[in-house]
Amino acid sequence: MAKRDIIVIGASAGGVVALKELVSALPADFQPSVFVVQHVSPHSPSYLPAILTDAGSLQATHPIDGELIQPGHIYVAPPDHHLLIEYDQVIVKKGPKENRFRPSIDALFRSAAYTYGPRVIGIVLTGMLDDGTSGMWSVKRLGGLCIIQEPDNAMYSSMPASVLNYVDVDYSLPVADMAGLLTRLSHETVSPKPALSKEEEKRMETEVNIAAQDSAFELGILDMGDFTPLTCPECNGALISIKEGKLIRYRCHTGHAYTASSLLAETTKVVEESFWKAIRSLEETVILLEHSGNHFAEGGNETAAEQFLEKARLTRDRAQLTRDFAMQQEKYSEDTGR
Repeated sequence: MAKRDIIVIGASAGGVVALKELVSALPADFQPSVFVVQHVSPHSPSYLPAILTDAGSLQATHPIDGELIQPGHIYVAPPDHHLLIEYDQVIVKKGPKENRFRPSIDALFRSAAYTYGPRVIGIVLTGMLDDGTSGMWSVKRLGGLCIIQEPDNAMYSSMPASVLNYVDVDYSLPVADMAGLLTRLSHETVSPKPALSKEEEKRMETEVNIAAQDSAFELGILDMGDFTPLTCPECNGALISIKEGKLIRYRCHTGHAYTASSLLAETTKVVEESFWKAIRSLEETVILLEHSGNHFAEGGNETAAEQFLEKARLTRDRAQLTRDFAMQQEKYSEDTGR
């Protein structure tokens, strides 16, 4: 009988501390394979595998694409690459971002659930916003177990609290208690994978393939949700909405995916960027108007000079007003909306 031998872990802000604590308590003979997505900068190397190897008894590495899965090993997503698992191998690809991140926790969890069903244990640790909630919903939907770091125990509670709000959580506990629980759960046999509707199975397969760099448009993603009047803040593509239980999320035809919270956060970021672009354009206009006004003054055309310099003064005032709006612009997400 199959055992719970696939563990997927997602973490963001504060995650390195939590991961070190969890890994340090796992026994040397721990048999499940462990897969970790920790949000990191895409512009610098990650030393997390070395940190986790030094912290505990299991070896941690950045896998290469196509590497066969080994028991008792920790696989850490490389920077700027999704970590996926299917057909007993690790897939490392640079597919579209999900929830503004690559690697994405949702992408890892969804691929694990689709491939291994009830053999999967999903864990969401400390972090901001809600990457991991949709993926954990897929883990539960296909018979896996859901574990979160107790929100009061997390350095940043948003990610585990979001899972608690949208998914039927099996265990909510401090990181210090997780290793013993995982050891016990890994010896349990599992039931067969629950059946999905053809539409749901097709959509999940499609989303796994999108993260693995297949074309979302050619795979027909636009037919797998409801069209919305919204556009993708990353590429301006059309967005469809997808419902998973109580959770509503969005995906564009090029492949970018968002929960409502991450879409709101990215949209308000775009609004602020638009303000600064407007400020730049207005200030460039001031430069041009003043240059023209001074040119007319040097040529003795005082009337034209005054007209251009007055327009420059008015435009400078508009630029300052726009700057004041930009400074007051708030960052929104479902976290700030509560």
